[in-house]
Amino acid sequence: MIPLNILKIPSMKKKEYDAFIAQEYVSRIAFKGDYPYIAPFLYVFDGQFIYFLSTKYGKKVELLHTNPQVAVEIENYSSDMSEYRFVTLQGRINEVDERSEKLKVRQMFVDMIKKNNLSPNVLAALGHSPEDPLESLLEEERSTVWKLVDVKGIVALKSS
Repeated sequence: MIPLNILKIPSMKKKEYDAFIAQEYVSRIAFKGDYPYIAPFLYVFDGQFIYFLSTKYGKKVELLHTNPQVAVEIENYSSDMSEYRFVTLQGRINEVDERSEKLKVRQMFVDMIKKNNLSPNVLAALGHSPEDPLESLLEEERSTVWKLVDVKGIVALKSS
């Protein structure tokens, strides 16, 4: 048998994947159920924790209450795949209850949406109407604030 010369994909160092996580804003969360369930989520990163806003309904909420262990994936790649980066984190999702932390996170979402010039249509994914003012994220709790905690594993890879 001829051994294969397999090239390993380079890993990112912590500083590099923290910067990558901070610049992106779309993720996928894999929830545990009878079958894995994957859903896209906008997120913000404060340098320590990744936060998500979730509607208060749907399969993801049901699965999260059954088992809060998740995998979160963040990626970016060029259209021809010549350049790519991705990070996968395994941890647990907690609902944030503390009022000041929730307000801080909601403000981070408002700032992220403005900074990236996202369409008002994104508000529908956050429990609001696209016709609502962006600041309604701060004034009304139509969504739940989630926080990724107890991260047990991080895989951060990139093209060379």
